Amino acid sequence: MQKKYPCKNLLFISVSVSLLLLTIASCKKNGSAVVTPSVATPTKLALIETDSSIYKLLLINIANIGTQTVNDELIFDTGSGGMVMDAEGILPASMITSSGFNFTGDSTVVNGITITNQSSMVAYGDNTSTTDKVYGNLAYASVTIGDQNGTVVIKRLPFFLYYKAVNGQGAVYGPHQYDTFGVSDEYDITFANNAYITSPFSSFNPGTGLTKGFKMAALSASNFSYIGNSIAGAITLGLTSSDLSSTSGFTMNQLTYYSGDGYAPVIPTAITYNSKSFTTDAIFDTGTEPYSYLEDPTAPNISTLLPSKTPVSIATNSGFNYSYTTSDGDNLTYVENPRTSGGTVSVLSLEFFLNNEYMLDYTNHKLGLKNN
Repeated sequence: MQKKYPCKNLLFISVSVSLLLLTIASCKKNGSAVVTPSVATPTKLALIETDSSIYKLLLINIANIGTQTVNDELIFDTGSGGMVMDAEGILPASMITSSGFNFTGDSTVVNGITITNQSSMVAYGDNTSTTDKVYGNLAYASVTIGDQNGTVVIKRLPFFLYYKAVNGQGAVYGPHQYDTFGVSDEYDITFANNAYITSPFSSFNPGTGLTKGFKMAALSASNFSYIGNSIAGAITLGLTSSDLSSTSGFTMNQLTYYSGDGYAPVIPTAITYNSKSFTTDAIFDTGTEPYSYLEDPTAPNISTLLPSKTPVSIATNSGFNYSYTTSDGDNLTYVENPRTSGGTVSVLSLEFFLNNEYMLDYTNHKLGLKNN
């Protein structure tokens, strides 16, 4: 699920981890021992893999918000930044209306959640015909992320508490249907006084010797089920020097800063399908499924679904290569002309993550991709 950028024409398991083992070194200085602190251990979280038989969905559990126990499963989304949460069941019903939250003053505190009077709207979508709009306010709370396979607590996390979400035709979504956990290094929504929301993981301190960021194991199609499987260790919070080294197998892509929007996870690529090639910016997006969208400036004005058995290959400017072949049920791919679709960024769907690894380095603003 990608954030839409109308002002800049940008639309948008378990694994064993090798840790760097350091021997505690000491030396004498002025008669006292100086001890080098050991590197912290990265933190593991689970992702929940569900399959409706129509499309796959990747979720992460939120156990608590403020003083409220919620155990709500949010869409885990590499295509946006920030936690977006429906207020239904979190705030008293009397506070929620179709036009906003019912309170006076600059802010109020309910159930340990600070709701400010700073309101906004965020739009998501692959193109103009699939744009959804979510309306809400900036809020802050202590948030517990995870489930029985591991949790972390982030104190006073800024997030977007919404009262209404509508689709491109104006139909209102049901409660919590648009709850999203965006992990990208961008600012999904900005407010007055330089306030903004971005990935909750960027607010997590991983510990001594670790770089702020996360890596994601390849998901494997066999782990998805109708009832959902919680896959322990799918997310590793905190990156080691080994993770960031040139021998890790990850191809690192430097992200570009966009004023007011942070570091969108969009990278330059060359895409080839049916022996036809074009260059485009692309996003690898867990929140888009079951279709990928290729924004070919030479394509017909009508979106076209590629036939089964069509080969598609992607090469990033940094040297990462990825390819797939469409079928009747998997790797479904539309080709669109950006002049008529309204989007200039090609979107590679959740299918990419089944057999490939993904990393975000929040400190150095880099995106890593790895063939599994």
